[in-house]
Amino acid sequence: MNYVKDKTFSEERALYNVRDTVVENCRFAGEEDGESFLKECENITVKNCFMDLRYPMWHVDNLTVQNCEMTKNCRAALWYDNGVRVENSLMNGIKALRECVDVTLKNVTAESPEFCWRCDKIKVDGGSIISEYAFFESRNIEISDLEFSGKYSFQYVENLTVKNSKLKTKDAFWHAKNVTVTDSELYGEYLGWYSEGLTLIRCHIRGTQPLCYCKNLKLVDCTMENCDLSFEYSEVDADIKGEVLSVKNPASGKIVADGYGEIILSDSKYKCIAEIIKRR
Repeated sequence: MNYVKDKTFSEERALYNVRDTVVENCRFAGEEDGESFLKECENITVKNCFMDLRYPMWHVDNLTVQNCEMTKNCRAALWYDNGVRVENSLMNGIKALRECVDVTLKNVTAESPEFCWRCDKIKVDGGSIISEYAFFESRNIEISDLEFSGKYSFQYVENLTVKNSKLKTKDAFWHAKNVTVTDSELYGEYLGWYSEGLTLIRCHIRGTQPLCYCKNLKLVDCTMENCDLSFEYSEVDADIKGEVLSVKNPASGKIVADGYGEIILSDSKYKCIAEIIKRR
């Protein structure tokens, strides 16, 4: 391996096309404001580095980032990469990940609007993410022990599992396909609209108008809090512990709960034939 240590780079394409290299204790910052300092590289490990310049790691194959800081000025940090592992690092620039394949994020702290768009084969283990639009049109995702806060998350995703996580987000899982969420907390408005194959297992769900217009929706041993106008026009199979604030015009299937604040079966545009059962 080659080593680049204890240096400061501010020029354009400072380490362009380097291979089999460890970059350690370096700063990518300065008045020259150069872009793309690790572009078109292969087999790169970046350790204990500070990154304050735009577009640093594009078109990189086999990249490991450890204990690094990417500032808000480090825009669009990882694009078009293949084989990425980011550990114990800060990712604070907008559009931090896009069009990447085979990505592992372990104990990453990110504050990045438009985080992780159109990526494939993603693993998230621990850490926290704040993002207005996160994981848009990404696929084949495994998430565990994540603290997430944002707005329009996981829209148009495919093949996603979430475990032991807390998601504070509105409009989550819109148009998502084949999603399973287990032992997690889901707080926000308009959860899961237009999803297909969404399964929630032992989850706590809180917020207005959840789970409407869904196809093949399943809830297993879930609890619901302040969930009004739930399940409108959804194909649903739900087993809910406790009371649901209100259910409105579910299209088909069966809903079982300990109680209902209100059941609304009127003013429906479509035929609604779901069973709504109060557990004895």
